[in-house]
Amino acid sequence: MKKLINYFFQGLLFVVPTAVTFYVVYLAVLWMDNLLPIKVPIPVPGFEENNLPGLGILFIVAVITVLGYIGTRFVRNPFFVIFEGLIERTPLLKVIYSSVKDLIEAFVGEKKRFTQPVLVTVNNNPLVQRIGFVTENDLTDLGLQKDRMAVYLPFSYGFNGQLVIVDSNNVTKLDASGTEMMKFVISGGVTDI
Repeated sequence: MKKLINYFFQGLLFVVPTAVTFYVVYLAVLWMDNLLPIKVPIPVPGFEENNLPGLGILFIVAVITVLGYIGTRFVRNPFFVIFEGLIERTPLLKVIYSSVKDLIEAFVGEKKRFTQPVLVTVNNNPLVQRIGFVTENDLTDLGLQKDRMAVYLPFSYGFNGQLVIVDSNNVTKLDASGTEMMKFVISGGVTDI
């Protein structure tokens, strides 16, 4: 009986993550596909008309790729300069646009961030440390001391976190890749390093 229960739990370890992954991908595809009202009906004899899922995603990917090509080929294109200039002059749009742009650039841009994982001492007694990523080494422009730095501390099971300003003495650089450490933190420490 114990072996059957053990097999059941081993099956859960395989089935549940696989099923949840496919279900989340399925929901993401349906959500993204419904962003655009492009549907291709597929006639199947004896059944109601079905729509070909994924065409909306292909269209979105194609448009983003073309815009990326234009943006990298013609960076000094007057349209992009005028567009960004207008956004920079609009108070609320400037905050949203620049924040989202900086976040995207942190992961896929030329100025990638989250590449320097560190261990930050949050409390000395008892010793509590958190894994974070250095975002700024020098904060003297903010009027802070030279030994202060900005560290982003991501939360587990989410893509949010908090920015803390810490003394550089409380920061220990880790000898690991930023990608692996981000995966480790987001998984709650259960993934292999």
